[in-house]
Amino acid sequence: MIIPSNYIDIIKDQTSRTLWSLNNVIDAIPDSYWEKIYCDMPLWKHVYHTLHSLDMWYINPLVYEEPPFHKEGLNDLDAAVEGYLSRELLKEYYQDIKDKILTYLDGLDDRKLLETPDKCPYTRFHLILAQHRHLDMHIGMLMGYVIAGEDLWPRIMGLQSEFPEGEYSLYF
Repeated sequence: MIIPSNYIDIIKDQTSRTLWSLNNVIDAIPDSYWEKIYCDMPLWKHVYHTLHSLDMWYINPLVYEEPPFHKEGLNDLDAAVEGYLSRELLKEYYQDIKDKILTYLDGLDDRKLLETPDKCPYTRFHLILAQHRHLDMHIGMLMGYVIAGEDLWPRIMGLQSEFPEGEYSLYF
């Protein structure tokens, strides 16, 4: 394992690990939980909120285009809305976000991390770090729902973990 020695490579490594963990946790949610209510909202809405925030805030919240299926309040965990988002749709959305973020990171260097994106008061580093904080909180919440209900611990990617190749267990 090569240990990164500059900021952008560390961010790329940690972002890849966090995105892998998020994807695995989404996969680890039993189908029977998808519409189950947690904190007054269906679990799929918690997943969407996590993805939407990542999509909007990781790069630049002020220059952002909503996904085509978005509607007012859908990302708000305090707002009830009509409708339903399938796991398949949210997995496609996850992949789009992942691709966009990894491409974005490939265009950055350590110097650019302290610059502000267009129209945004926050530095790129600030936005990235804030999204890691937000992701960790929501990944933990999603894991907690699975652990409490199924007594199964979804696998996450640690600092020294190797990325699994081929089939692997969704749980530790």
